[in-house]
Amino acid sequence: MIGIVFAAGAGYVLGTKAGRRRYEQISRAAKAIAESPATRTALDAGRQRLSEALSTEPRFTRIESIDDETSVYIPEAEEQRR
Repeated sequence: MIGIVFAAGAGYVLGTKAGRRRYEQISRAAKAIAESPATRTALDAGRQRLSEALSTEPRFTRIESIDDETSVYIPEAEEQRR
């Protein structure tokens, strides 16, 4: 989706007849969006979710505490079979 927006924006910028002033205006707006803290937060959250979804490491669930420092964990997939 983001790629389509950038491609459409690039096509518009390259094909516009409004001239250099419009190009610079679009360029500044795109740069402001790309460097925005809100954009970075959204991208980081998306990357984290994708990383978790593609992770090959199993997730663990604690099933028993032995003492204050030691617990027993099992993979979530095994917990679902119980």
